[in-house]
Amino acid sequence: MRAQIQRYTCTSAAGTGMTALRASLAARRSGLRPNDFEGCDLPTWIGRVPGLEDIDLPGHLLHLDSRNNRLAWLGLQQDGMLDAVQAVKARLSPERLGIVMGTSTSSIGFTEIGYRHLDEHDRMPPEFQAPEVQNLHGPGLFVAAATGLTGPCLTISTACSSSAKVFATGARWLQCGLVDAVLVGGADSLCLNTLYGFNSLQLLSSEPCRPSSADRQGINIGEAAGFALIGRPGVFDDAELSLLGYGESSDAWHMSHPHPEGKGALAAMDQALTRAGLDPDAIGYINLHGTASKANDAVENVAIGQRFSPATRISSTKGWTGHALGAAGILEAVIALDALAAQRIPGTLNTDEVDPEFGFPVQLENSEASLDYVMSNSFGFGGNNATLVFGRSDD
Repeated sequence: MRAQIQRYTCTSAAGTGMTALRASLAARRSGLRPNDFEGCDLPTWIGRVPGLEDIDLPGHLLHLDSRNNRLAWLGLQQDGMLDAVQAVKARLSPERLGIVMGTSTSSIGFTEIGYRHLDEHDRMPPEFQAPEVQNLHGPGLFVAAATGLTGPCLTISTACSSSAKVFATGARWLQCGLVDAVLVGGADSLCLNTLYGFNSLQLLSSEPCRPSSADRQGINIGEAAGFALIGRPGVFDDAELSLLGYGESSDAWHMSHPHPEGKGALAAMDQALTRAGLDPDAIGYINLHGTASKANDAVENVAIGQRFSPATRISSTKGWTGHALGAAGILEAVIALDALAAQRIPGTLNTDEVDPEFGFPVQLENSEASLDYVMSNSFGFGGNNATLVFGRSDD
């Protein structure tokens, strides 16, 4: 069953809300900046959302305060998303709307601060004893509290595929009649754990990331929050776009390295195409996972070359946002959706020359296009892969 998409939004280093994001993409203006995250001296660049430190949550949400939840709150307020949720809630009733959130680290940054404030007995001060925050299900709990939705609520944490998989779970809930609509999304914020963790894996770039470049050096960590409101056919009269297919796989080749032949990526893409009832040539644009790491970019290019013709344009948008980890899936799904809506494909920022070993051409410049269907790839650690296919609701 296809899931209609009534509304979508995202907030990242490239902009707060869709208007700012579109302006950054059009001007080819990156949101990356030299690392200035508090307590971190690593020589890298980051995709930081400005002003999170100054956001005040409303009184009924203060007990859930953290950088991650502030980011989710900021994201929820963009592009009329919160108002749209409230309108659907009033029409359908709160228990007929579900929530599926994706995250990689949840509010681990809050936990890091708590450990730096242990008392003389190695106990966290009372203000850090917040089990609903220090919890991988924290984003789901926060969004439920912020929206008042009382339907099923789930948080997915499967590394970088987390908030792409939310669409698949939401679609299954709709198909089995568990709910009539689902607020899907993701939120992942900067923290020391991910910055130093990826540094220990020697994956951080000391320069702005250059996806698919011959001289790519690695990734830049970013943060983002994004949401989409999806429903079963007939729930939304004004839905112009739909989720047509999804694919999920786990090749389990290596903890942090994709299968060298891209077997997991291929399985996810094939499933998504099959569910959508489409041949590969129908896809006009693919938003790559495209992290700018040596292995990821090469393997994804190999996998795409086994299924698609050069008529399908591909690009990575992480040069604008950095790698938002557990929020990368929703962020890039929204970018793909907006490319379909606007008939404009973003290129690959910061990259001047595509790796000559790549067999499949990568689009560097922004371009106009006639798009009927688009795809978004999200490939996580452990070979946990997710692919989404979107099209118009009347297709």
